[in-house]
Amino acid sequence: MKTTDYAIVRDTSLPFGEAVEKARDLLQEAGYGILSEIDVKAKLEEKLGIEREPYVILGACNPPLARQGLDAEPDLGTLLPCNVVVYEREGRTRVAAVEPATMLSIVGNEELGPIAEQVREDLTRVVDEIAGS
Repeated sequence: MKTTDYAIVRDTSLPFGEAVEKARDLLQEAGYGILSEIDVKAKLEEKLGIEREPYVILGACNPPLARQGLDAEPDLGTLLPCNVVVYEREGRTRVAAVEPATMLSIVGNEELGPIAEQVREDLTRVVDEIAGS
């Protein structure tokens, strides 16, 4: 288990493609829709001619929690959605999610604390389930 100040990070034995699918499914089960999906590997190859290992960013959003956050802090949209990444590094698949408490702490609005805690619980559960697969 690895957690940095800004991310919840785990390795998984799942192949990259399966880990991405599982992330999508588990996020949906937890009430998060995928608002965006960026294939970083493809974009870097297309725009810069750079080849790299697979790397996907999933922009996830839980509408009720987003509404609560935006009601408390209208500019919060600049920090949304919550990103979950799946990537390969040296033949290993890793999954990581933003650490919401750290991200939302920069806002300085105490009303966001409970929302950040709920998102952290949800994203930690998703990341842990993928790692345990």
